[in-house]
Amino acid sequence: MADRLVLLDGYAMLYRAYFAFINSPRRNSRGENTSAVFGMLLQLGKLMEDCRPTHLALVMDTSKPTFRDELYPAYKA
Repeated sequence: MADRLVLLDGYAMLYRAYFAFINSPRRNSRGENTSAVFGMLLQLGKLMEDCRPTHLALVMDTSKPTFRDELYPAYKA
């Protein structure tokens, strides 16, 4: 089997997971909304099953500007 690298946009996954459960949020025993974590783990599990990556990287942007903002001012606009 050939190596398979999967790169994930962490914030996009969290955003999608959170809003997937917006009408029926998942909550823990203290009443805290855990929808984003729950949904993201579901997505990761499905990805691992379907794609069987040999390597995986989950990346998340910082709140501070990066080189991408200099290269493309409309980045994250």
